[in-house]
Amino acid sequence: MLRQAMLALSKSRRAERLVTTSPLTADVVARYVAGRGAGDAAATVQELTRKGLLVTVARLGEEVTDEEGAEAAVGAYLSLLDRLPAGADVSVKLTALGLRLSQRLALGHADRICAAAAARGLTVTLDAEEHDTVAGLHAVHTALRREHPDVGVVVQAYLPDSLDRCEKLSGARVRLCKGAYTAPGAYARRADIDRSFVRCLRVLMAGTCYPMVATHDPRLLRIAATLAVLDGRDQTGYELQMLYGVRPAEQARQAQLGARMRVYVPYGDDWYPYLVRRLAERPGNLAFFLRSLVSRR
Repeated sequence: MLRQAMLALSKSRRAERLVTTSPLTADVVARYVAGRGAGDAAATVQELTRKGLLVTVARLGEEVTDEEGAEAAVGAYLSLLDRLPAGADVSVKLTALGLRLSQRLALGHADRICAAAAARGLTVTLDAEEHDTVAGLHAVHTALRREHPDVGVVVQAYLPDSLDRCEKLSGARVRLCKGAYTAPGAYARRADIDRSFVRCLRVLMAGTCYPMVATHDPRLLRIAATLAVLDGRDQTGYELQMLYGVRPAEQARQAQLGARMRVYVPYGDDWYPYLVRRLAERPGNLAFFLRSLVSRR
């Protein structure tokens, strides 16, 4: 129930105004968001790569309302690419590229980003969003793979069709996550989402995909490692992904053990929906956030 309430709060404009105008939120935002601009994100990337961590960088902001906004998002990503080291990845939300305006428009914009990324030795992953964008997300991903076979896509285990999605993504880079949104008919209980996650993970590990296992859950991490061994994958055959600011000690430990450990690094002004969704995923962080609103300590 708390998770559902938090996800609803992430869409509340009134709550957003209250939180984003408070001078007391800076510390908690800095814990999970790597600054406002591409330069801030690049500095964070340098720090993480020095520690042996891989990165995927996401520019916060989605749901553009006009073509000018979509074009501006493309320009921001192209500028970001110039600041990233080879081997980095960028996570792109298609609604920021105009998906709700036109699937063709979003495809054209994503194609430009993928081409520029490939020229710099980088990869692109199409990020997950609300359930009503999933069909468009996978249609664009399918089209992009014809010219950019290494473009990745996210599958959210909380959606009932996630297993079917995984079975159809032969040879693709697939980030499997639990999901940070709501949807009619979706799995809501943690146990059901976890079971779906494991079913999907089995398919990805046993198949020809490159699995990107996006979870902080220790039990699911152990299951991923076991499945990799059973399916004959070494540590180069899949990777782990965790969020910037969440379990950083575990991220460092995994990297030291030789895992391909990639950190999801968000940046930008439009941090409120992202942050509240993260708190919904890990309610234990809510107390930390609330304390920051009432105290500077």
